[in-house]
Amino acid sequence: MSAERAVGLGLRERKKLATRVALSEVALRLAVERGLDRVRVEDIAAEAGVSPRTFNNYFSSKEEAIVGSGMDRAASMRAALRARPAGEPLWQAVSHTVINMFPGDQDPDRAWVARVQLIKATPALRAERLKSDASLERALAEVIAERTGTEAERDLYPRLAAAAIVATVRAALDYWLDAPAATALRSTVASALRQVAAGLPDPSSVPASP
Repeated sequence: MSAERAVGLGLRERKKLATRVALSEVALRLAVERGLDRVRVEDIAAEAGVSPRTFNNYFSSKEEAIVGSGMDRAASMRAALRARPAGEPLWQAVSHTVINMFPGDQDPDRAWVARVQLIKATPALRAERLKSDASLERALAEVIAERTGTEAERDLYPRLAAAAIVATVRAALDYWLDAPAATALRSTVASALRQVAAGLPDPSSVPASP
């Protein structure tokens, strides 16, 4: 996702994005290797070759650094949804956008899996993920409001739709992490979106995921 965001940015912005990504990756690696409690901001900064002050210019805590890709995800998803054809039905546009954020039948990147597993297992990181998800909901609500002629600040619909999307993806991801051999991650997310779009029919009537 960082490469997608870098397109169209100036040199200064690309350098800042590269530093942000590097800090996030170092924070994740050290937390996986040592455990979150044994990692300090100073350790992350030193490993990334910057000062603690520079770290604090990008993240307010080590937890935010580990979950920091969520902000990048929000920006990428918002841009991708805006790029969908204007006349495309909302849920179809949303489904295409969300599903394309995940790899096809291949396994996801190991570093990404390590990140989400660590977040799922660590209360402090789960709390940070909720903040990240809230940012993603706001970003999606803005674009949904644009596509539906509503207002994200005044109307319920864009907020409700955005919350449903984020919750669906989170549930699908948590399910996949608990049973990764069942289906490919992308297929699991697609199945979850279809079930929500169908109004969550009785499980006996839902066809098996491909």
